[in-house]
Amino acid sequence: MTDKKIQSALISVFYKDGLEPIVRELNQQGVKIYSTGGTQDFIEGLGIEVTSVESITSYPSILDGRVKTLHPKVFGGILARREPAHLGQLADYEIPEIDLVIVDLYPFEETVASTTDEETIIEKIDIGGIALIRATAKNYQDVTVVPSRNEYAYFLDVLQKGGGTTSLEQRKHLARKAFGVSSHYDTAIYNYFNANGEEQTFKQSITEAQVLRYGENPHQDGSFYGNMEDMFEIIGGKSLSYNNLVDVDAAVGIMRDLADGNPAVAILKHTNACGVAIRPTLTQAWKDALAGDPISAFGGILITNKSVDLSTAKEIDKIFYEVLIAPGFDADALELLSKKKKRILLRIKHWDVAPKSFKSLLNGVIEQDADLKTEKAEDLQTVTKKAPTESEIADLLFANICAKHLKSNTIVLAKNNQLLSMGCGHTSRVDALKQAIIKAADFGFNLEGAVMASDAFFPFPDCVEIAHEAGITAVIQPGGSIRDEDSIAFCDAHDMAMVTTGNRHFKH
Repeated sequence: MTDKKIQSALISVFYKDGLEPIVRELNQQGVKIYSTGGTQDFIEGLGIEVTSVESITSYPSILDGRVKTLHPKVFGGILARREPAHLGQLADYEIPEIDLVIVDLYPFEETVASTTDEETIIEKIDIGGIALIRATAKNYQDVTVVPSRNEYAYFLDVLQKGGGTTSLEQRKHLARKAFGVSSHYDTAIYNYFNANGEEQTFKQSITEAQVLRYGENPHQDGSFYGNMEDMFEIIGGKSLSYNNLVDVDAAVGIMRDLADGNPAVAILKHTNACGVAIRPTLTQAWKDALAGDPISAFGGILITNKSVDLSTAKEIDKIFYEVLIAPGFDADALELLSKKKKRILLRIKHWDVAPKSFKSLLNGVIEQDADLKTEKAEDLQTVTKKAPTESEIADLLFANICAKHLKSNTIVLAKNNQLLSMGCGHTSRVDALKQAIIKAADFGFNLEGAVMASDAFFPFPDCVEIAHEAGITAVIQPGGSIRDEDSIAFCDAHDMAMVTTGNRHFKH
C-alpha cells in the first residue's frame, strides 16, 4: 500500500514561523508528537501535548545541545521499513515508529552573512538536523519528511486534504526537496571553508528549482537552479523566461567589463550585443547604443552601469524591450517605466560572476574557467610600424570587449566608444566582416577612421584588406597565426595600425 497514515511525528526546527498551524492540525488528527529543546517548549506553549525525545533515548541533550536526536531509538524509528523483520526489531528494542519528521536547519548562511566570528559560525553547522533529513528522505517509501519551512504550506495542504494520509508520490516529492536542501546546505559550508580558493573546483550552490514558463521553445520544459535574489532585485514585470535568463547572463557579462567609468549602455538580442556605447551622460549613451541597430533592439535586453534617470527613462520608454537591468532607478524614472506592467525591471546588486562555467552536453557536463580576462592598454603589443593613436587605443579596447562577448566567429567595428556594427556567429571570419560592413552602411555609419576587433587571429590577410577598403585604420586581434606577418605587412603597406593581445576570446 503506497498511502501512509501519519500516527507519530518528530519535530525539531530552528525557526518556528509557520509551524503552529501544522502542529495544531497534527494534534487534531491525534498524531503523537515528539520534540526537543526550544521546539518542545514552543509546542507546549500552544497547550499541545508533546513527548520529549529524551524520554525515548533515556539521554538528555548533551554537549551544549550538539547531541540531542543522534540515537538508535530515534533513527531506528525513522529508518525501519514497515515490514515484519524491521518492525520486529523495533519491538525487541522498544523503539517507536516515527512516520513524519519536520526539520528546519540551523541558519548557517545567515550566520556567515551576519558575522565573521568563526566559533559562532561553526556552531551553526547543523549535524542532527541534516542527519534526520537524509534518513527520512531515504525511507520515503514509509516516512514523510518536511525539510524546511519553505515546505510548510505545501505539507499543511497535504495534511488537511488527505486527513493525515500521504501518498507515495507526495513523500517522494518531499524527499527530493530534502536532498536539495541537504545539497545546498553542504555546498554553503564547503564554500565557507574554501573562501580562500584553496581548492580550485567551483561548486555551484544549487537551490530549489524555479520552474520557468518553458525552455527555449514552448514544447520544452525549463527550470532555473539558483538564488536570483542574491544578484537582483526584481522590481516589476512578468516572470523571467528561460531565454530572458540566458540573455540577462550575457548582458551582465559584457557590462561587467564596462561597469567602471563613464555611463555605458548595451542592448542585446539572442545573447549578442547589437548596440553598445559609452558617453558622458546616460541618455546619450542610450541614444548612441540604440543607433547601432535600432531594428534588432526591438524586444531586446537593455543594461546600463549607472542608475536610470528620468531623461533616459523617457527615451527608453519609446521602444519595446523585454528586460531593463541597472544598478538603480530614480524614483520618477521608476514610476514611468513601471507603467508598462509586462516589462521586467532588474536592479543589479553587484557585477560578480561565477569563476567557473558549466554546459551540459552528450551524456555529461563540461566545465571551464569563466573568461574573466579583460585586456588593458598595457596588454597590447603594437606589431606594425604605425602605432595606434590614443583615441584609437581606447576604441580598440572597447571593440575588443564587444568582440569577447559575441558569438564566434565575430568581427566588431567601432569608433568613439560606439559599436557601429558587428558580424557574429559566422563560419567564416570574412563573412563576419562583410556582414558588419553592410550593417554599418545600412544604419548610416561612415567607417573612415573606425577600428576593427576580431575574437581570434587572422589566418590570411583578407580581413585586413577588406577592412582597409572600408576605411578602417586600426586593428586588434589575438595574434598567433603562422601567417601573422602577411596581415602585418599589408597594414604596414597601407598605413594601418595593428595591436595583438595574446588572448583569444572564442565564445561558442
